[in-house]
Amino acid sequence: MQNEGGNKKMNQKVENLKGKLIVSCQALPDEPLHSSFIMGRMALAAKQGGASGIRANTKEDIKEIRSQVDLPVIGIVKRDYDDSDIYITPTMKEIEELMEVKPEIIAMDATISKRPGGKTLDEFFKEVKAKYPDQLFMADCSTVEEALHADELGFDFIGTTMVGYTEQSKGDKIEANDFEILRKIVAKAKHRVIAEGNIDTPEKAKHVIELGAYSVVVGSIITRPQLITKSFVEEMER
Repeated sequence: MQNEGGNKKMNQKVENLKGKLIVSCQALPDEPLHSSFIMGRMALAAKQGGASGIRANTKEDIKEIRSQVDLPVIGIVKRDYDDSDIYITPTMKEIEELMEVKPEIIAMDATISKRPGGKTLDEFFKEVKAKYPDQLFMADCSTVEEALHADELGFDFIGTTMVGYTEQSKGDKIEANDFEILRKIVAKAKHRVIAEGNIDTPEKAKHVIELGAYSVVVGSIITRPQLITKSFVEEMER
């Protein structure tokens, strides 16, 4: 019974994400803000600004973020494998690391790109769901077809995270033709859709919710100061 109460509490946290902003607080090892301590403070700043959730990379960062804010977390582990084109929570090893800190939602690459060990997404997701049936999962997709396939597989959340970042979505932009990719996914998906990937203005964030996204994830434009600075400098040098 205790676990059931915990699940209800967790689900309530996730319900609170409806129509709200999730801020991605990530800094990779080669970035200036790479530090669990800094990401914890970044999450606190996001909460103070009104964010309702956090997306974070690694169990260490998530643990620190949890010590600072009581917001639902979308957890990932970014890791490169030589035989793979994907790097967001690619194998069971990363899932198990995340389950040590139990983020409310675990996100993984759900594209058709090459996976470690030649495993298919269908095989991998089936294994993961069998081992952790009560965990919520988010599919990071790059095309409408990938999103609808992930929806069929039973992912709890369908994300547009990878649009424009894969070979099969090269040149695609999430905002093109009034967010056509997002609109097509929202129209057909049975599960909740999270808009993510290059949502870089408050206007875009507001608009994707109006178009039917359950929540919106915003990252670099809030939490990567080197990229924010670069956009100013590039505009000034034009």
